[in-house]
Amino acid sequence: MKKYWLFIFVLGPLVWAQPVLSEREQARVKDELLGERLTQLLPELMDRTGIDMWVMITREYNEDPVVKTLLPATWLNARRRTMILFYRNADTQTMDRLAVARYAFGTHIASAWDAEKQPDQWKRLVELISERNPKKIGINVSEDFNIADGLDHTDYALLMDYLPEQLRTKVVSAQPLATAWIETRTEREMQIYTQLSDLTHKIIAQAFSEQVITPGITTTTDVEWWFREELTRLGLETWFHPSVDIQRSEDVLGDHLYSFANRPEHQVIQHGDLVHCDFGITYLGLNTDCQELAYVLHPSETSPPAYLVKALAQGNQLQDFLTDEFKTGRTGNEILAQALKNAKKSGLRPSIYTHPLGSYGHSSGPTIGMWDQQDGVPGAGDYPLFPRTVYAIELNTTVYIPEWKRDIRIMLEEPGYYGSEGFRYVHGRQTQLLTIPRVQEHQGY
Repeated sequence: MKKYWLFIFVLGPLVWAQPVLSEREQARVKDELLGERLTQLLPELMDRTGIDMWVMITREYNEDPVVKTLLPATWLNARRRTMILFYRNADTQTMDRLAVARYAFGTHIASAWDAEKQPDQWKRLVELISERNPKKIGINVSEDFNIADGLDHTDYALLMDYLPEQLRTKVVSAQPLATAWIETRTEREMQIYTQLSDLTHKIIAQAFSEQVITPGITTTTDVEWWFREELTRLGLETWFHPSVDIQRSEDVLGDHLYSFANRPEHQVIQHGDLVHCDFGITYLGLNTDCQELAYVLHPSETSPPAYLVKALAQGNQLQDFLTDEFKTGRTGNEILAQALKNAKKSGLRPSIYTHPLGSYGHSSGPTIGMWDQQDGVPGAGDYPLFPRTVYAIELNTTVYIPEWKRDIRIMLEEPGYYGSEGFRYVHGRQTQLLTIPRVQEHQGY
């Protein structure tokens, strides 16, 4: 098996190496993961949601987000009009995985259409449905979950026109099943997730070091593009453009959007700055999302000021208030309300906006607050927490710094996993400020 080795240096000596698979090996692993998910996971999820038939219809370059997670690794898009039918017979414990297509949909979904016998693709789909006589026919339509709303208007109208009345009455939203498919992780995927999160942390540590940042010269925009160019060099991708921003003693704290949309570009990074980034990676069908903080030492300093160390600890405290509320069956809104209540009672000034993470960056599952909806999120926030799911634990707490005579915002984000044994971070979390330059090896994970 051919591997390309990725090396990251901190202050010269090699401190870490992580294999990044070749494109060919990535394709092999992706197809293996898909096969495991279809064989081991999908029947369980169909039984849990009570949807015994799942029909997906999509077209090339207008792919249903769920279908995109089913594409064979060598298919970059769907082909023509793609129809997929999953049928679960719980009584016989069997599973049909069929494509109404002229050829098999990769190695895991067999072709079930001979155009010589039935030239009409839609009629063949109806034949397959009728033969199995399902109790429910789930289709990807949803008001609250965009990823579960991939069936376009044209294909919906055609499907309903072709279905006879006795089948049309069985059509339901597949949103619970689509969301479960997108949010649920297998054991092998979590092994990969740990490596991916480790990689994300190490790249941030490199970006927030003297190897990339020279105070008085390097700008925030320089660091943002370093992230992008480094990922390209390593053969990796990101699902959003990284952001880097600064808080410093002489500035006034901006609103929440300052760090993400309204921040000034090309700010020169200076001694004494508190630098913040938002950065994530896409690899092997999984995504990370991290926000971390670094302090730029003055020449006379060997460690960050105690008041900033204390402020970061308050951010960690807020993380604990949130993740302590992760319980199976609780909705995102219930988790949000209790976590905010407990945090405020302790004296924190919190804001929580945690989202599902996995097959997509902003994935499907329970939304736990938004920065502008701290009283709860109707719809997506009413969805319950299930095990084997991953979240971007994203939040901030506002802290007054007497030495700066101003508020600062401690913004943190880390991938976290909720499983049968409770919550854990996928690969730790930041508990110490990174320093620029690095005085000693960072031990925050």
